[in-house]
Amino acid sequence: MNKFSEEQWINSVDQLAQNDFVVIDDFLDKQLFESIRTYFLNRLEVDGFSDAAIGALNQKQLEKSIRGDKIYWLERKNDIEMEPFFQLSDELIQQLNQLCYLSLSGCEFHLAHYPIGAFYKKHIDQFKGRSNRLISVIIYLNVGWKPGDGGELKIFKENGEELLVEPLAGRCVMFKSDTVPHEVMKTQVNRYSLTGWLLYQPSTLGYLLG
Repeated sequence: MNKFSEEQWINSVDQLAQNDFVVIDDFLDKQLFESIRTYFLNRLEVDGFSDAAIGALNQKQLEKSIRGDKIYWLERKNDIEMEPFFQLSDELIQQLNQLCYLSLSGCEFHLAHYPIGAFYKKHIDQFKGRSNRLISVIIYLNVGWKPGDGGELKIFKENGEELLVEPLAGRCVMFKSDTVPHEVMKTQVNRYSLTGWLLYQPSTLGYLLG
């Protein structure tokens, strides 16, 4: 399911702790990547995605000038084809709890489709009144991405520097949800990702709250 050694886990978690973010290439093995991408494309084909909103609770609203992605929320009990990924997320939570003492207790994930021309302006992944998102996780499902295709993740560092992360197949980006401002650049091609959050409150709070 996951080929990471204990040393690789430690190195990745150390980078996350020191820099507030980490970029991990080849996070998914080939078989898992293909199964997730296939499931993504199948859901897309049956029009299972909806326009993403901003805000939490009763403040949620559609705002195309801020974000233009379409999403499909995953539920472990229903999306059984994604169980190998949920097992990987369990392993990720276990490693972070063991190495960083984070007391993570759940997760929430959605499939994200950025159609051509879509973007998501600078923001953080923490809502007022809802502080249980601790670690953001993005896994890219794009095949054949090349410079000029757009859709990069721009990370704004504390020192004022900006980092552009290319959305390469199988690449994972993790960062602290409440401290790392970021932006999705306008995409020139269809952009696919598996995106979510590791929570330190029960996952029953879930996507219905934000």
